[in-house]
Amino acid sequence: MKILAIADEESRYLWDFYEKEKLEGIDLILSAGDLSPDYLSFLVTMSSAPVLYVHGNHDDKYKYKPPEGCICIEDDIYVYQGVRIMGLGGSMRYHAGEHQYTDAQMNKRVRKMRWKLFRHRGFDILLTHAPAYEINDGRDLPHQGFRIFVKLMEKYSPKFFIHGHVHMSYGRQHKRYDKYHETNIINAYERCIFEYEADENTLRENLR
Repeated sequence: MKILAIADEESRYLWDFYEKEKLEGIDLILSAGDLSPDYLSFLVTMSSAPVLYVHGNHDDKYKYKPPEGCICIEDDIYVYQGVRIMGLGGSMRYHAGEHQYTDAQMNKRVRKMRWKLFRHRGFDILLTHAPAYEINDGRDLPHQGFRIFVKLMEKYSPKFFIHGHVHMSYGRQHKRYDKYHETNIINAYERCIFEYEADENTLRENLR
C-alpha cells in the first residue's frame, strides 16, 4: 500500500503544479493537520484514494468548513484494507484555543479509547499532529511532544507513527525519518510518500 502523508504546508508540487500522474498509485492519504480544508478536498477529488485527517492546532476553521469528502479519525481507530489507523490530533496547550491539550488531557483522550484499542487489538499506524516527547520534538512548549505517544509506541508497537507540527523549515534540523523501538516515525511536513507492506510491514528504502 502506497501512502501519501501530508502536514503543515500545502505542497505547491501537488496543488499549484498539479498533474494527475503525481497522485497515480497512491492508495491512501493521511493528513497530520494544519492544512487548508480546500487543499484536502482537492486531493480527495483528484485522486482515487481516501483522505483521513486529524486536526492541527491551527485547524479551528474545520469546525465551520470541514474538508469535503474527507474522513476525520480523531479519537478513533479507522481500518482501511486491514490497516488499523489511530487518530489523535492537536498540540501541547500553550494558550487558550481549540485542539490544544495538556499532557493530562491527552492521556484522558487515550484512556477513553481503551475499548477501541481492545476491540481492534491495537493499531498499525498512529496519526497525530504533534510529535512524541523528546523524539524529534521542540523544547519550547508549543512544539513539545506528548509523553503518552511514547507509551503507545512502547505498548502497541505500531509499524508507523506519522506526525507533523515541527516544520522541517525551522532552524532546528528536524528529521524526516526516525525510529523508536519497532516503530518507524515519519515527519509528514509538506509531503512524504512511504510504502506500507501489508505482509512484511517494513519501510522501503525509497522513503521520500
